[in-house]
Amino acid sequence: MDLTGKKVSVIGAGKSGMAAAELLCRKGAKVLVSEFGPVRAEDWQRLKEMPLSMEQDGHSERVYDADFCVLSPGIPPSAEVVVTMEARGIPMYSEIEIASRFCKAKIVGVTGTDGKTTTSTLVHRLCEEDGIQRGYRAFSVGNIGVPFSAMVLDMHVGDVAVVELSSYQLERSPTFRPDVAVITNITPDHLDRYGGKLTRYAAAKFRIYANQGSENTLVYNEDDPMLREHFCNGAERFSFKLIPFGMDSFAGTRCDSPVVGLEGDTVVVRTLDGNEPVVAISDFLKNSFRGRHNISNVLAVVAVARALGIDSEVVRRVLREFRGVEHRQEYVATINGVDWVNDSKATNINAMRTALEALPGTAVLLAGGRDKGNDYASISEIVRKKISLLIALGESQKKIVSAFKGVVPVEAVASLEDAVLMAHHAVSPGQTVLFSPGCASFDMFNNFEERGMKFKQCVHQLPQW
Repeated sequence: MDLTGKKVSVIGAGKSGMAAAELLCRKGAKVLVSEFGPVRAEDWQRLKEMPLSMEQDGHSERVYDADFCVLSPGIPPSAEVVVTMEARGIPMYSEIEIASRFCKAKIVGVTGTDGKTTTSTLVHRLCEEDGIQRGYRAFSVGNIGVPFSAMVLDMHVGDVAVVELSSYQLERSPTFRPDVAVITNITPDHLDRYGGKLTRYAAAKFRIYANQGSENTLVYNEDDPMLREHFCNGAERFSFKLIPFGMDSFAGTRCDSPVVGLEGDTVVVRTLDGNEPVVAISDFLKNSFRGRHNISNVLAVVAVARALGIDSEVVRRVLREFRGVEHRQEYVATINGVDWVNDSKATNINAMRTALEALPGTAVLLAGGRDKGNDYASISEIVRKKISLLIALGESQKKIVSAFKGVVPVEAVASLEDAVLMAHHAVSPGQTVLFSPGCASFDMFNNFEERGMKFKQCVHQLPQW
């Protein structure tokens, strides 16, 4: 991709926009960074140090004088600048797309509604461990926190880039092609962006395999009804290799390729030659890494290991040492006989349901934030069974109170600090306090990480007996 002299507009000065702008400058493009709102002072200073133009507090006519545009993932398709770009026929790409065109490393792309961060983290650690023995480096980039563009020029042939991908990042990635693609599951999320249609959301996720060929592999969750229907009986429609994984059974899966599943309490890979044991469930499920959903994540990781040719002994070693991922059902503390759990990454109803299912007993639930079209009625039964008090906060609190009034006791509070304090006074020894918002964080916080850190700070400030 020769960018010398090309005029490129980067729309959005967040992390991915900044990284894309720097990459484009280094490759000789004439870059304009345009931010609809204000740019943080430290970012503005960083932009001034780059050979580019910049503007803030609105998009001027200058943004349309471009050979192509790089869109930050949070900008919706309905935004005026996007609509105008389309009307003028200006190509628009994601930051992931641009970075991938300069990537010399092997790419493992991970998407799905839930579990993608845990799966990506485990795959990265697996490749790090394997790379020590086999002489390559592993990079963790994408939706997990570090933009792909920020690291791509450091990657060499033989390295592995583990790229976590949201549906937003996949939307404008017409040539992106991972060597190994993973789809963890598809459940309702971001429906406000996709016109309330799960099929449109799924179509964005399916972009991950759109350019894969015979030398590439797709790993998918056969326990997921939508994925099973899409892939299980349609191998002839796909030129790439398929490795399904699932917990429920091996029934109905094909035998002409590896299949990852369970035999008793052991993760196994089934091939034409029989079942190969990999790791016992008891070896990796721990206090901060528990629940049926994490078994599914491990099955996905084992499938990726098979696709990459990583030895099972490396898989066992990494899984035995793994303690979970921050903000994902993260054990925070035990105070006065009560466990406090930070699940700030739960930004949709399915993630909240997963956290509720993993609870060992009953709990006080802290939930709420910016609603994304949630159907709270879908979890009313498990809330009734598991929750003794629901504390609602954020923009969605009125909707949550209305949804669960009469199901469980519900209280609304003004802040996360108030929610933690109320939970502290209401919970009983032996219970859990679960912070699983089920909503986006942007009403009160910059991201789910900031929200989770604030929750942990509040917990650690609570008095103990």
